[in-house]
Amino acid sequence: MVISNEEVLSSTITSELEYNRADELKAFDDTKKGVKGLVDLGLKKIPNIFIRQPDELNQKSDELDQTDIQIPFIDLQGDHQEVIDKIMKASEEWGFFQVVNHGVPLSVLDEMTEGVIRFNEQDDEEKKKYHTRDRAKKVWYNSNFDLYVSKAANWRDTLTVNMIRSDPMNPEELPTACRDITIEYAKNITVLGDALFELLSEGLGLKPDHLKKMNCTESINILSHYYPACPEPELTLGITEHTDVVFLTILLQNDIGGLQVFHKNRWVDVHPTPGALVVNIGDLLQVCCRTNNNLGKKIMATRH
Repeated sequence: MVISNEEVLSSTITSELEYNRADELKAFDDTKKGVKGLVDLGLKKIPNIFIRQPDELNQKSDELDQTDIQIPFIDLQGDHQEVIDKIMKASEEWGFFQVVNHGVPLSVLDEMTEGVIRFNEQDDEEKKKYHTRDRAKKVWYNSNFDLYVSKAANWRDTLTVNMIRSDPMNPEELPTACRDITIEYAKNITVLGDALFELLSEGLGLKPDHLKKMNCTESINILSHYYPACPEPELTLGITEHTDVVFLTILLQNDIGGLQVFHKNRWVDVHPTPGALVVNIGDLLQVCCRTNNNLGKKIMATRH
């Protein structure tokens, strides 16, 4: 009798004495279907590999639900110097801000979200073509890049596209389900990223092209996270707390949202705003700017 990985995974939701984490991780990974595959199985309980540590589960609710404050909003079409001042203030005090009137059409943002959904909800055999743990590839799909080393797996699947401006990608390398919109989205986000780096350079008292000349804009990585409905959301997270090890992150949330920012010892919900994009000052940019300004004085943490 042949037993599928899905059946092995289902059967490993057992008592602590019978639980073998290594086997469960491998069974899950070998399905190449991610957490979407678990949802399709109709599981009522999540596998042990996704359950957070007891100390995290017992965290006080008042530390997790803060609705009285919000990260700054910045209208990029406002007075040039005022925009720069607001960006610098938000970067120093929060490490985050939301931008509106950023030039990326709402239709592009909406279609990008739909493209991510199309990719993840298509036939499993199509998704499996891109499943790998080789992070040197330009395009790859899997669930949890740190699956085998994290304390608890996160409830998400991710499609990653790594682009280098000096070495354009062949469009045929991208999944058909989201190919056209990924290319269009990347073009628009690249323009916005360049504009933000110019504003940051000016805010640091440098020439507008200073950060670009440091190759801060050479690499463009698009991570499309997919969070299917979880049967026990109180036991797991979509993304655990972390900092972004990049120069700058531009984040698009759908209308459900889920992003939280750690600010003054509180986790603050970042409520989705139609047409807005969230900007996160990454670790690399903070390191670059420490000698020029207080931009990198705070390392902010994020989680979904």
